[in-house]
Amino acid sequence: MSNDFQGFHIRFGDIARGGVRAIKSETAAVYGRNKESLFMENYNLAHTQLRKNKDIPEMGSKGTVFLGLGMTSTHNVEIAFRKYVSGLLDVLLPHEQVVDHYGKPEILFLGPDENTADLMEWAALYSKRRGYPFWKAFTTGKPPSLGGIPHDTYGMTTRSVHKYVMETLAKVGVDETKVTKLQTGGPDGDLGSNEILLSHDRTIAVVDISGVLYDPQGINREALTSLALQRKTVSAFDVSALSPQGFLVLKDEKDRQLPNGEVVDGRVLRDEFHLNPLSSADLFVPCGGRPESVTAANVHKLMQADGKTPRFKYIVEGANLFISQEARLTLEQAGVILFKDASANKGGVTSSSLEVLAALTLTDEEAMEHMSAESKDTAPEFYKKYVIEVQRRVEENAFLEFHCIWNEAERSGQSRVLLTDILSDRINAMNASIAKSDLYEREKLRSRVLGNAVPKLLQDLVGGLEVVLKRVPENYMRAIFNKHLASRFIYTYGINADQIAFYTFMEDYSNGKFSAK
Repeated sequence: MSNDFQGFHIRFGDIARGGVRAIKSETAAVYGRNKESLFMENYNLAHTQLRKNKDIPEMGSKGTVFLGLGMTSTHNVEIAFRKYVSGLLDVLLPHEQVVDHYGKPEILFLGPDENTADLMEWAALYSKRRGYPFWKAFTTGKPPSLGGIPHDTYGMTTRSVHKYVMETLAKVGVDETKVTKLQTGGPDGDLGSNEILLSHDRTIAVVDISGVLYDPQGINREALTSLALQRKTVSAFDVSALSPQGFLVLKDEKDRQLPNGEVVDGRVLRDEFHLNPLSSADLFVPCGGRPESVTAANVHKLMQADGKTPRFKYIVEGANLFISQEARLTLEQAGVILFKDASANKGGVTSSSLEVLAALTLTDEEAMEHMSAESKDTAPEFYKKYVIEVQRRVEENAFLEFHCIWNEAERSGQSRVLLTDILSDRINAMNASIAKSDLYEREKLRSRVLGNAVPKLLQDLVGGLEVVLKRVPENYMRAIFNKHLASRFIYTYGINADQIAFYTFMEDYSNGKFSAK
């Protein structure tokens, strides 16, 4: 706490990671709502992160920095964030005035979130100055010059979300180029820009911080791609490329008349366009927006005039907590094929986890030589290959979870929304059981599991798995072992797999016969 902010950090395990967001309030009403829900927003985000992190060694965590009323400038955010990080390090680092009740080294991983993306480099270098031994891994989202793998540059978060889109369309036998789509989160953002660049659908609407871009004939793909490549908001779209029924309404416009005759306020239209009948499409991919933009109170607005037929056939929730759980279930019961954030939006955490592993494995000198990239074009050869391996693993993890959920839903008739939570809980429970066992002590099994879990590129660079084991803290290596075994077992044998199945799985894995595909 400070005179200009208050904040929390919550983590669900010894080894945990998640972003830190700065929460700003422009008005007294917004400030009151944010203050009242601050802890629960942090807790829910950390809990979602716990379920999202099912494929990686880190459990879920999240941090919040809640700024005072009207303290919305970049300078205000930076000062508060610096104080927050300094406070965290005060209790992480040994100090004669701090009593350590935990009794062992703590490895904390912070990631970028709302309003903090540009501060990760400072936090890493500051932790280095403070003497934090794991400074290279203290933050993800760092620039490539410090070994960071930017999610936006390489489309890490979107690769997972879009994999869910493509696997869903493949299951229902629909050609992506024939699909209409609504997207919140614009071409200026990470998820939004890369969803535009990776997709080949007919996007009819994009909503971002600047306003609403809409064209029922399909927004000109070339013009939209140009904005995504330049990271510009829809406000920069050339309206001459729109059809007569299309429009661009900016947030500050008042009493703007749409082609259908409706008169709207720009800010209200922006905030609620996903609830507007004009936004009807085959596919809805939220790539941005505040938590609980769709709730039990307004989910009826996502239905057609008959009140029963949903305006979207498929929803892949890229933005965290965009739809409340009750609203998700309502949509699913109405016939929507919906995959929630904890399943779809996990590409970024997978990438960050592998960035952390490289940082923990490499010496400062090795990291500078092999993981320091001034630009995408001049990156060292190892960095380029490692990025490709990370992208492959992001898509593989999304593929494995998608098919596990889909197959179980087909078999049992259970809700896919609930299966995401059940799957996460089953993997986390199995992870805890493995952690209590002596499996890690079995040298042959440990070498085989870690040999698969740790990228071979990284092993080869430092001289083999044994070197990795010597350099990386044991609690982190155990976390890799436990989570890899737990997730691969559940993905392969299903959510309701029994002890006999685990015995078979362990026999196959120990003998080198296991394949997750």
